[in-house]
Amino acid sequence: MAALRTPKAPRKALGRLSLPERAFVADALRTETVGGVLLLLATVAALIWANVPALHHGYESVGHFHLGPGALGLNLSVAHWAADGLLAVFFFVAGIELKRELVAGDLRDPRAAVLPVVAALCGMAVPALVYALTTAMGHGSTQGWAVPTATDIAFALAVLAVIGTSLPSSLRAFLLTLAVVDDLFAILIIAIFFTDRLNFAALGGAAAGLVVFWVLLRKGVRGWYVYVPLAVVIWALMYNSGVHATIAGVAMGLMLRCTTREGERHSPGEHVEHLVRPLSAGLAVPMFALFSAGVKVSGGALGDVFTKPETLGVVLGLVVGKTIGIFGGTWLTVRFTRASLSEDLAWADVFAVASLAGIGFTVSLLIGELAFAGDAVLTDEVKAAVLTGSLLAALCATVLLKIRNARYRRLCEEEERDEDLDGIPDVYEQDDPAYHLRMAEIHERKAAEHRRIAAEKAAAARHGL
Repeated sequence: MAALRTPKAPRKALGRLSLPERAFVADALRTETVGGVLLLLATVAALIWANVPALHHGYESVGHFHLGPGALGLNLSVAHWAADGLLAVFFFVAGIELKRELVAGDLRDPRAAVLPVVAALCGMAVPALVYALTTAMGHGSTQGWAVPTATDIAFALAVLAVIGTSLPSSLRAFLLTLAVVDDLFAILIIAIFFTDRLNFAALGGAAAGLVVFWVLLRKGVRGWYVYVPLAVVIWALMYNSGVHATIAGVAMGLMLRCTTREGERHSPGEHVEHLVRPLSAGLAVPMFALFSAGVKVSGGALGDVFTKPETLGVVLGLVVGKTIGIFGGTWLTVRFTRASLSEDLAWADVFAVASLAGIGFTVSLLIGELAFAGDAVLTDEVKAAVLTGSLLAALCATVLLKIRNARYRRLCEEEERDEDLDGIPDVYEQDDPAYHLRMAEIHERKAAEHRRIAAEKAAAARHGL
């Protein structure tokens, strides 16, 4: 007779994280939140610089100033360097994040990966569909279908930091993992749909450089003075190949090892990410925003956002499409798999986070520039639509998160409680007998103290009588 098998408990969607994963997510979010605040400041600075009449000429002059070796095809404007050069650092970090999620994080387990992958796919497909329907009804251009598909995790976390919500770690991790998967598909969209011409010699050189990069990593060669020049050469070749140069950053990030070996506290990928993430969040992304978000803002321009089919499609895609797509993808996963929503959360919580994912800033601006490269006026209008849609999504998410904030605060207090003062939250020690023995000792001391106080009060009452 076959041995009886214990049935596996249904998986909890958005359940509590493991303690190591919780620590990693907390560290990543701290950096992303600071970077998001800097991104917000850079955006405001760009809008002021571009819209104050006395400063507008300077903004145009700096953004269009060219520098770099023309013989190598790299005589680019400052704005171009920010979009194709500095943003490659952002995608390098995204590549490391994706690799880590695939080998050591939530995406390692196919059952756990289903939820963020389906949510991210639906969160990209529905906004694209909303954009396509809007432009079809208004007889507009469908070239910008990919603009509202991206989520800006740094900006989303900056909103969380500004409104001060106590979002539980499981929802924060869901948002972070969702953004990593979102970045992967955004990268594929850029590589597949926005490559017009190919220089096969340069592409072959970039591929050869990536092979050398991979071999050096496998041989254990160390030293930034080896990898940084090689990375610059790979980036330059990728740029001249016709494939968007940020793809080089992703490819190099995916090559780093993100698993630890004997004697290692952190994997090479985690170490490099720890060093480069502040550069990405604190410099690369804010500088890109500074030279991409400077669009003319006026009553007429904002009115045009809601009247032109292309810009209206972007706004509706970000505000409506993202929310419906991510929430719908999560609901479908729970409905048609063995997963069930964590008992600590309600569907209203998922809806609030889904609305926050409608903040599509950095990658949306980049795709907008690529989609309408031949039309400067429409490019600026689409940028204004991205800013408007992201702002509306942020306002909607703020209202929803504030409504749910009391519940979030209780969840966070429960996650952070450490009554035995051993440095580990109590929720992670419920299966440890030693924890319960410590708690019994603590409660016995408290009981003895209360008995002593009661005896003193009783004696004082008798003496008073």
